Amino acid sequence: PEGGTFQYFSNGIAIRLSKVLRDVEVSNTASAGSLENLRRVNSGEADFGIVYSGDTYLGRVGKLTNDTRQYRNVHAMAYLYGAPAHLVVKAKSGINTVADLEGKRVAVGGAGSGAAGAAERYFTSVGLWDKMKVEFIGYSKAASALGDNLIDAFWVFAGFPNSSVIQAAASNKVRLLNLVEAGEGTGFFDDYPFYTLLTIPANTYRGVDYEVASFQDSALWVAGAHVSPDIVGDSLAEIFSRDGLAYMVKVKSTAKAMSVENGLQGIVTPIHEGAEAFWKDQGLTVTEAQSAR
Repeated sequence: PEGGTFQYFSNGIAIRLSKVLRDVEVSNTASAGSLENLRRVNSGEADFGIVYSGDTYLGRVGKLTNDTRQYRNVHAMAYLYGAPAHLVVKAKSGINTVADLEGKRVAVGGAGSGAAGAAERYFTSVGLWDKMKVEFIGYSKAASALGDNLIDAFWVFAGFPNSSVIQAAASNKVRLLNLVEAGEGTGFFDDYPFYTLLTIPANTYRGVDYEVASFQDSALWVAGAHVSPDIVGDSLAEIFSRDGLAYMVKVKSTAKAMSVENGLQGIVTPIHEGAEAFWKDQGLTVTEAQSAR
């Protein structure tokens, strides 16, 4: 999407590869986001794309919301960065756990957004989706609405520190809720294996002086099955070189999450043949799910 983190990454990768790889020109095209990228790469309209691991997995097995088609021509190349879940409430709201949200007004992101999709999966799993007053509003508006007491909580699915959570914490004393406790009790992480656990460090946000247990989806660099293994391997070798990684961090600081060591993190679907050869050369272990093309 225009102005989104995906665009920074795709633009950076396109410019770098076009400049460095011989006889290869990579152009960057704006899209509506992860799902559109999945569909374009699957059809061969695009060669590379950035797609959330969750969409790659659900698309492969035909379980995307309102879409039972199977997108099996999309193969992961590498992990780029994580998008962690945040659940923000006012510190004096009396809301201390996820269960306390029953009957409360909760903003979950714009309608049809990846954030709202993740919220629906999570809150359905913990038995609260139909017991809350769900509001489909974006992050910045949600931060303002929390301050104005128009909502009781808001959900953010993005890298930290997130500007809207910073905005909320600047004007109110806020609390971030532990999302892992409730999720583990319902089998959420077994049902959706593409989510990985993580901790939001203490003091990431003003007044939140404790670690917060959460989970994240992973933004993946993907390629179509039609792309040659040589091009995939050469592209990975360039972007994951020392110079390539330093360049990506200049493009967007979120790229600090990229490294050879965690190149296969968060990937639970088949990787491209060219990617498998590259990562094995780097000494990484490829799982059964990652090699099951």
